[in-house]
Amino acid sequence: MLSIGLEEIGTGSTKRRLSRSVSIAYKEKIVVVGGDAPIVVQSMTNTDTADAVGTAIQVKELARAGSELVRITVNNPEAAAAVPYIREQLDKMGIDVPLIGDFHYNGHTLLADYPDCAQALSKYRINPGNVGQGAKRDSQFAQMIELACRYNKPVRIGVNWGSLDQALLARIMDENAQRSTPFSAQSVMYHALITSAIENAERAEELGLAQDKIILSCKVSGVQDLIAVYRELGRLCDYPLHLGLTEAGMGSKGIVASTAALSVLMQEGIGDTVRVSLTPEPGGDRCKEVYVAQEILQTMGLRKFMPMVIACPGCGRTTSTVFQELADDIQSFLREQMPTWKLQFPGVEGMNVAVMGCIVNGPGESKHANIGISLPGTGESSAAPVFIDGVKAMTLRGENIAKDFQKIVLDYVQSHYQS
Repeated sequence: MLSIGLEEIGTGSTKRRLSRSVSIAYKEKIVVVGGDAPIVVQSMTNTDTADAVGTAIQVKELARAGSELVRITVNNPEAAAAVPYIREQLDKMGIDVPLIGDFHYNGHTLLADYPDCAQALSKYRINPGNVGQGAKRDSQFAQMIELACRYNKPVRIGVNWGSLDQALLARIMDENAQRSTPFSAQSVMYHALITSAIENAERAEELGLAQDKIILSCKVSGVQDLIAVYRELGRLCDYPLHLGLTEAGMGSKGIVASTAALSVLMQEGIGDTVRVSLTPEPGGDRCKEVYVAQEILQTMGLRKFMPMVIACPGCGRTTSTVFQELADDIQSFLREQMPTWKLQFPGVEGMNVAVMGCIVNGPGESKHANIGISLPGTGESSAAPVFIDGVKAMTLRGENIAKDFQKIVLDYVQSHYQS
């Protein structure tokens, strides 16, 4: 028989990889990426940037959902010309989230020709595989870095295996072919991604961009590929790292793949800012990628963004859909309230709410939460005990249980989290 002695058991918490910190600012709003700052959540619009009003509205939605940085595509003169107006619209709406400009192919031209755009952005994303070919590559990369220096903007050097610098890849393949025991094609690809990121960061420093103005990323779409690349990238440099599984996919596939990759890396202390790249369903909510990123961080215990709803999955004891509807209603209610609550009720993001479906685990789980309700299962009496901080406080009955419980949650927030 196994004998287990009583001794301290660890929580599995991780120590963050030590990196430099980069400040990304807009007026008084400063978002710090790296160092000992919390991991930052960011997202990207999918509007036509030339539509200044439509883009500003989506940026506002993403910021209110909790995106601390928002990236916008700057792909043509019309988009570049619209950026200052997007910033102006956001200012009118009271949204101070920093904007990141995403540049490919013609960034050197757009930043030079549209100085108001260059100034309105808080950070530039440069893909070294898409800055130019041949002799033009180095000069066009240099132009973008020089403009970043002129406007005092940080830069993410973002390598992507779908647009890798082909000259660099050819060089590394040639070097590999000369080895007595060549590396696999997969390993060569990893090496090319990492080399591109670090060499371009070093080149940016040579051009005058300060070390504390550089963030790196190496995006791939395979979970094991991303883990392997970032482990090595994190070992070789101390730049802050932007994490994200590129082209993660739609629905549950995209969520699961992103969660699997990012969780492993963050558990190992790798990663300073994250974006979950979900393909939205037609007409879907772009903010979903923000919620998923927040939930990954919160369920791992790395940050807190909003009260967590604990709910049972249901079984043959819970043929009623009442607890499912109540859990969904409460979660939606909490998410809707958070933009206001986080300003009025500091600490509320750490609250736990339990919505359980029957007597088996319902009372016990409810006692572990700040507020919990145990709804009746099949054949149980139509009474729903409510527990507050582990103590049974009341029993709800009737057709208005959902509204009554929502009011109990609101009263708890107002009485326990006043500033």
